[in-house]
Amino acid sequence: MMCKIETKVLSVASAKAPFEKTTMERRELRPHDVLIEIQYSGICHSDIHSAHGEWGGGMFPMVPGHEIAGVVAAVGAEVTKFAVGDRVGVGCFVDSCGECEYCLSGEEQYCTKGVVSTYNSLDYDGNPTYGGYSQKIVVTEGFVVRIPDGLPMDAASPLLCAGITTFSPLKHWKAGPGKKVAIVGMGGLGHLAIQFAHALGAEVTVLSRSLDKQAEALSFGADQYFATSDKETFKSLAGRFDLILNTVSANLPVDAYLSLLRVDGTLVNVGAPSERDQYHVFSLIMGRRSIAGSLVGGIRETQEMLDFAAEHGIVPQIEVISADQVDEAYERVLKSDVRYRFVIDISTL
Repeated sequence: MMCKIETKVLSVASAKAPFEKTTMERRELRPHDVLIEIQYSGICHSDIHSAHGEWGGGMFPMVPGHEIAGVVAAVGAEVTKFAVGDRVGVGCFVDSCGECEYCLSGEEQYCTKGVVSTYNSLDYDGNPTYGGYSQKIVVTEGFVVRIPDGLPMDAASPLLCAGITTFSPLKHWKAGPGKKVAIVGMGGLGHLAIQFAHALGAEVTVLSRSLDKQAEALSFGADQYFATSDKETFKSLAGRFDLILNTVSANLPVDAYLSLLRVDGTLVNVGAPSERDQYHVFSLIMGRRSIAGSLVGGIRETQEMLDFAAEHGIVPQIEVISADQVDEAYERVLKSDVRYRFVIDISTL
């Protein structure tokens, strides 16, 4: 008889409550399920928004975490893709309908039935999901990806959200040789976007508030770096870029950034500010420009991103912390005091 699987977790009992070590049960293995012993779990800014109840409330108690790296501990009877001992990862989603046009095209993140998020969500049976700040997780094999041997496990975990969030739009809007790409922001997303855009062959410019991170940006592969606090930046770069990838979660002067686009250029947002943006339609009309958004990527593209990262030596710059340091890490993220991504060592839980 199959039994539910007990695991230690880090959870918050209510919005903005401190983390506490508790235990919970994962479901028993179904035929297509994979049991993962989690080794590392990255901290994403969206974890903080969710744990603080800032995105339309939250389901509590909550176990955040959707940047999960670990090893397969057991598999269901009909699993074909993975075996015990495999290095694997889980990103932002753990299920989708598998039948709609977007699921069938490998873009499960846009599932018309509604994708099941790794945490703070309800599965199709109505049960809440709990994320990667945990020793174990059970996920259907279709939402598990393989971590290439060339990627360290701790550094691989942020790729499951921050990596695919930046890789997917760069691929979709065809960043590559002959294209001029600007990356707005040099944080957890931005420092990976620079590496991916450079490896894809684009000319890469970083736009950040100050020149503080210029040397680091150039070391990640940026060709140019400009401070947006300098008004001359917007004059000198007018009409320059084919693509601007905005990775920050703060509201920007949208019209000013649109002025940096060439005809047919696109401003793509992957950061999500809590307040509305504003812009003048003429900023679009006069250059046939576009404003767009992008939501992570599907499972197939996530695997492609991991393989690409391993091939090109792309890894996030991380600070590994213990389970006792997560509250402090949240405070530091809000102060932008991290270079560039926190990763929890789950062995300390």
